[in-house]
Amino acid sequence: MAELKPPPRWIVSLNIAALRLGVKVGSQHLLSIPGRKSGRLRSTPVSIVTVGGQPFVVAAFSDVDWVKNAQAAGEGILARGRAHRRVRIVEIPVEERPAVLVEFLGQVPGGVRFFGLSADPDVIVTQADRYPVFRLDPLD
Repeated sequence: MAELKPPPRWIVSLNIAALRLGVKVGSQHLLSIPGRKSGRLRSTPVSIVTVGGQPFVVAAFSDVDWVKNAQAAGEGILARGRAHRRVRIVEIPVEERPAVLVEFLGQVPGGVRFFGLSADPDVIVTQADRYPVFRLDPLD
């Protein structure tokens, strides 16, 4: 199986522009987090999955900058268009990830292609340690 990579930068840029304009792109929002080196806000589109009334974000790639920035900063801004709110970004332990991963795969079917192993939730949850999962707690 070929190594999976994040979408091309031009697609991400287009998606960011649409979200800033308030265009609804599935369950996506713009998550802006201070860069761990520059301190400047860096924005990335993320799909929100709701489990037990709590919003979560799943990262299919653990080595991307937004994940490292989230782990370092612990907070950010979640936005779509003019609507935005400050959030605390809490990485959940590996043993709590399977339930969120299963919900993510059900609520965000377009996200399945980024996991690479399989579209089968039973297979993906066996690799939960590969996929950082963050709970977004409101700060405002």
